[in-house]
Amino acid sequence: MIYTVTFNPSLDYIVRVNHFTPGRVNRTEQEIIFPGGKGINVSIVLQNLGMDSTALGFIAGFTGLEIKSQLSARNIPERFITLPEGLSRINVKLRSNEESEINGLGPNIDSASLLPFYEQLDGLDSNDVLVLAGSIPSTLPSTIYRDIMKHLQERKVMIVVDATRDLLCNVLDLHPFLIKPNNFELGEIFGLEDLREKQEVIRYAKQLQERGARNVLVSMAGDGAVLAAEDGTVYESPAPQGRVINSVGAGDSMVAGFLYGYLTTGSYEHAFYTGISCGSASAFSENLASKDEVINIYQQIHPNHEGGLCI
Repeated sequence: MIYTVTFNPSLDYIVRVNHFTPGRVNRTEQEIIFPGGKGINVSIVLQNLGMDSTALGFIAGFTGLEIKSQLSARNIPERFITLPEGLSRINVKLRSNEESEINGLGPNIDSASLLPFYEQLDGLDSNDVLVLAGSIPSTLPSTIYRDIMKHLQERKVMIVVDATRDLLCNVLDLHPFLIKPNNFELGEIFGLEDLREKQEVIRYAKQLQERGARNVLVSMAGDGAVLAAEDGTVYESPAPQGRVINSVGAGDSMVAGFLYGYLTTGSYEHAFYTGISCGSASAFSENLASKDEVINIYQQIHPNHEGGLCI
C-alpha cells in the first residue's frame, strides 16, 4: 500500500478574476474548491490512474471535515487524526493576469498528537511506500521527516521525500528511494541563484545521490526534467507542448506519476516519462491529471516506448 503524509492539509479555494484590480471590488468568473496539500495531491493523481493509496495527516475543525468529505467523494481512503482545536487551513489561489496565493496557517500539532500518528506508522512494512510531502507547521520540529525515517529504518519501507531545504537535506543519509526538488530548490541547496542548464542540474542531482538519495528527480518547469537514477542512468527530457493553465499540484503529480510508473513496471525510464506526463497533464488542466490526459502526453514525448503505456 502507498501512504501519503500531509501534515498541513487544506481546502484550496481557487478563483478566477478577469483583470484583478487591487483596492477595488472584484467579481469572480469561476470558483473551485479542492482538498489540497502535496501528499493529498499525490493520492488524488494515483487514484485517477487507478492506483490505491491512503492519506495520512492531521485535520481540525469544519474545514478538516470538508477535506475528509472531499476525499471520500473521490474514493480515497484516509486515516487523518483529528486535532482538538483549530482549523485546517484554507488556501486562496487567485488566477487573473498573474497567479497569486494566500496560504493559511493551519492548526498546531503538539507532541501528544504525534503519538497516534507514529502508531499508524508502526503498521507499515517493506511492502509499503510512504510519501512525505510538503511543508510542516511551525509547531513541529524541523527534523520530523528525518525522525519518521529513522523510526521506520528497520521496517525497510520505501520512502519518497518531496520537500525543500533542511527538511530534505537532513534525510539524505537515510537513503530515501526518491527525492524531487525543482531546479530552483536544487540551486538553493547549493547556494546557486539560477540553475537552468540540464548538465548543471545533472551534476548537482548526482551530488545529492552521493549524499545518500537513491533517485533524484528534478522538475524544471518549461525546461523539462532530469532523473538521476540509482542504477547510474541519467534521463532528461524537454517539456511537453501545451498551455499552462494551473501550476498548482504539477510537482506532486510528477511524484505520483513516477511512483505509478515504477511500481507497475520496475523501469526507471518508464517512471520518468510517466512522471513528466502526469506533471504536465496537471499543469495543462484546471484539475489534477486524468488518465486520458496522461496517456496523450506520454505518447507525445515517448511514442516509441516498447510495450506501450502501462495504464
